Amino acid sequence: MKVSRFWAWATFIVGASYFFIPLIATFEFSLRMKRGEYSFEAYRVVFADPRFQATFGYSVVVAIFTILLGVLLVVPTAYWIRLRMPWLRPIVEFITLLPLIIPAIVIVFGYIRMYGSNSPLPFLASVRGTDVLLIIGYATLALPYMYRAVDTGLRTIDVATLTEAAQILGAGWVTIIGRIILPNVLIAVLSGAFLTFAIVIGEFTMASLLNRPAFGPYLQLIGANRAYEPAALAVISFAITWGCMSVIQVLSRFAPKSANNPN
Repeated sequence: MKVSRFWAWATFIVGASYFFIPLIATFEFSLRMKRGEYSFEAYRVVFADPRFQATFGYSVVVAIFTILLGVLLVVPTAYWIRLRMPWLRPIVEFITLLPLIIPAIVIVFGYIRMYGSNSPLPFLASVRGTDVLLIIGYATLALPYMYRAVDTGLRTIDVATLTEAAQILGAGWVTIIGRIILPNVLIAVLSGAFLTFAIVIGEFTMASLLNRPAFGPYLQLIGANRAYEPAALAVISFAITWGCMSVIQVLSRFAPKSANNPN
């Protein structure tokens, strides 16, 4: 027991060191902007940069719309598959995994070819159309995470019984999904939402090729032209991502536990 505990702690320490040592070094380097002393000058410069405020604000707005689109697509689909078409579940799971297999650059080039100015649906002919296309692309990238989060949440509730009870009381399908199913899987939806937020904030390929003022291209631009600010931005991005992950862990403690077979 003592030997196994020793190796368990040794493995944990090695893994934690591999992860935290570069992060600590990056944070320490970001404090060296003023020669001969440690300061948060790099962070002050980053936060005072109008481009940081504009790009981060743009990505936050896009993330909100991406989350809304993902919820509108995934919750009714996962609910209907679990209620009426369980045989379709393997096919849908395979489809939702495709964004992990197909590179984002392939997806965005397909968008450019399909929705350019000469296409029947010229999304790229206007700024708002390009924003809509970017939101759709982000929803596609986040689909594997959102779908699995919602599907896991649906496993923890008795979908059939809730649906039958609502129908007996005269509820329609929109009411059932919006006022009964969604509140019961809200923790799972929030988990998928925070994962989506983290993806949108750091995504570079789609925003860059569609020429949108998002946070990912700003990170790349600063990294190519500055020294200390990129390190500060890397720490900020890490804090945002892990903040989202921490919120998911907190929310998962409040998720209902399934008393049924998860399959």
